[in-house]
Amino acid sequence: MAKLTKKQKEAFSKYDPTKQYSLEEASGIVKDINGARFDASVDIDVRLGVDPRKADQMVRGVVALPHGTGKEVKVLVLCTPDKEQEAKDAGADYVGLDEYITKIEGGWTDIDVIITMPTVMAKVGRLGRVLGPRGLMPNPKSGTVTLDVAKAVQEVKGGKIDFKVDKFGIIHTSIGKVSFSPEKIAENAAEVIQMLSKMKPASAKGTYFKSINMSTTQSPGVKVDKSSISGL
Repeated sequence: MAKLTKKQKEAFSKYDPTKQYSLEEASGIVKDINGARFDASVDIDVRLGVDPRKADQMVRGVVALPHGTGKEVKVLVLCTPDKEQEAKDAGADYVGLDEYITKIEGGWTDIDVIITMPTVMAKVGRLGRVLGPRGLMPNPKSGTVTLDVAKAVQEVKGGKIDFKVDKFGIIHTSIGKVSFSPEKIAENAAEVIQMLSKMKPASAKGTYFKSINMSTTQSPGVKVDKSSISGL
């Protein structure tokens, strides 16, 4: 077994890594054991009893966190000229079309979310090789391909996130910052978990929520007791 660092020893002295805690307790613990000297992200990992190789068990969706992510999200809107002002007024960081498509083809991806319109997806589609591996490709299911670009920008800026199960059946997403109160972290986490519960595929058999863990950017994980979450 690898030797524990001083920070790890200190963290493990504050909680029992083998024990499961309620969502509220876990939210307080991840704040307490955070060793980063910056406002680290708080993440949640949910292992689901699904087989992502089967199309009918691919869990993917969006959720609006009640307290936002605490992160400044850079949004690019690829749209026609008549929608540009609307996107700018809504708070988009970058707005345009052909010039940004050229920039992205050249390797520029200094953005967090791309929102576009169905009418220009033919142009945007050719960026799949660049955007796909980075998780930046707009998708109607995540609300990033829409005619109402202003609403989409406002939702993303307000804390709307999208999630997708990975090949191991795990949903991994950020739910806030260490500077958040334990109550806000717990409420954001509960919102994600409740949304996942609603999205349980009909074909998924056995235990759906296999495990739930919370952590910060540089901290060990804290196990969450599923029975402590209302509705599961």
